[in-house]
Parts: sequence; structure tokens; C-alpha cells
Amino acid sequence: MLAHRRGRLGGLDTVVRCRDGHLYTTIWVPGVSVKSFRLLWWRVQMCPVGRHWSVVTPAVVADLTPVQAAQAASIHDIRIP
Repeated sequence: MLAHRRGRLGGLDTVVRCRDGHLYTTIWVPGVSVKSFRLLWWRVQMCPVGRHWSVVTPAVVADLTPVQAAQAASIHDIRIP
């Protein structure tokens, strides 16, 4: 799967980045919007870091610094859709 080769994994604790650059973890199921809504192919979700609505994309985990990865792991959006 192309997403796995690029370091982007789906699941319960997927690190995502909003358009403002905030990192956090969320549920990410490819092709399914669990806690977000779609605008064509973009996924729009509430960012718990900046408390704003934004387009989010999975972060490339291999490109994150250890500090960024730890910060993202410490911030989770709501667990219930």
C-alpha cells in the first residue's frame, strides 16, 4: 500500500497535521470520514491544538523529529465520533 510505504498509517492513533502545522493524533481510516467531513477529496476536522476547523492530512512519521512525535502523541482529538 502506497500510504504505508510513505510512513502514513491509518488507525486509532494516526499523527495528522492541520493546515496551520499543528500535529496531533486522531482516528484515520483511509476512504472513511469518522470524525470529519469531506470537501471533495479533502478531510476537514476540528484541530484540538489551535481549536479551529482545518484540512488535515496524515503526517509522514519518518520526517518528524522526536520532539514533534512526542508532542503529537500527547494531543488526541475526541475519541467518539
